[in-house]
Amino acid sequence: MKILQKLKQKVKQLKAEIQVLSIAYSDTRTPWTAKLLIGLTVGYLLSPIDLVPDFIPILGILDDLIIVPLLITASIKLIPAVVLEDARKTALENPKRMKKNNWIVAIFILLIWLLIIYSLYSYFKGKTGYF
Repeated sequence: MKILQKLKQKVKQLKAEIQVLSIAYSDTRTPWTAKLLIGLTVGYLLSPIDLVPDFIPILGILDDLIIVPLLITASIKLIPAVVLEDARKTALENPKRMKKNNWIVAIFILLIWLLIIYSLYSYFKGKTGYF
């Protein structure tokens, strides 16, 4: 169990980088590829739907232990060092910056998921007689 606790602690440290990522996203010096990956990363983290639901034993925490850290690490590697340093400095100066906008992003992501579900429903309704 000690290994699992260490992994969870590492994930918490990486999740603390989310605010840094959101600041770097809004920086004009950040390349578009990094912005795309940051958008996917933050969207996945704030999404109410996981690829692997948390209630499934062992596999449920798989996304938190593998997918999320990989996305965050890849996003950080794409950000120029100067931008990353400035974003970390800004995050330390204003730690509540992201918390104010968190619910707005969550609602936006939820609307995207609802649109996807509705589109799939409409598509399959026309293809099969089951819906």
